[in-house]
Amino acid sequence: MLMIRFQRIGRTNDPAFRIAVLEKTRAAKAGSIVELLGTYNPRSKALTLNEEHVKEWIAKGAQPTDSIRNLLINKGVIAGKKVNVLPKKTPQKDEAAEAKAAADAKAAEEAAKAAAAAAAMPTEEEVVAEALPAEAAPEAVVEETPAA
Repeated sequence: MLMIRFQRIGRTNDPAFRIAVLEKTRAAKAGSIVELLGTYNPRSKALTLNEEHVKEWIAKGAQPTDSIRNLLINKGVIAGKKVNVLPKKTPQKDEAAEAKAAADAKAAEEAAKAAAAAAAMPTEEEVVAEALPAEAAPEAVVEETPAA
């Protein structure tokens, strides 16, 4: 599978990148690229890019890396939503998961209220016992102990 990736060039502590199309299994430093699409300097934010070729490679099935994808979205080459490239340091909120968790919490709260209401209601036996008059209630049998 082909990838559109950064290939680092430049001196130590002075990075610059080529934007290249190459096989996913190949190392970016190997130099065996399929096509050079442009360059990017992160310090000056200078970007030179052949936009038509980028669109052609994406149409052919080449997958941009997350950083390249975000850069292309910023520059308006492709449309879409940015991808969080640092998920462990800056987690993004998942709105769908939050909504589901809120709905589950509300359902659990309603179930707890229903259970409490059911426990507060008297049972059928208690209702029948209260309805009978006191005389009709069965008398307690008292056992007499013989006197010695």
